[in-house]
Amino acid sequence: MANKKRAPRTQQARRKADPNLTFDYKDTEVLRRFLTERGRIRARAVTGLSPQQQRQLATAVRNAREMALLPFGSR
Repeated sequence: MANKKRAPRTQQARRKADPNLTFDYKDTEVLRRFLTERGRIRARAVTGLSPQQQRQLATAVRNAREMALLPFGSR
């Protein structure tokens, strides 16, 4: 195997979410922005949320799903 040079990765600008953003399970419009079409929660790398915000989002989505405000998933 010959060593092949790889092209250097290009750096993408990090997305930053609003630091004052809070999540409420009753606010489904905000929660839907962070879900995929299939109902999965988007990753932090995609949304730009902080770790604390990502945990709050996950908790709010879980509560909204339990209250039948959001679907558990779709196939």
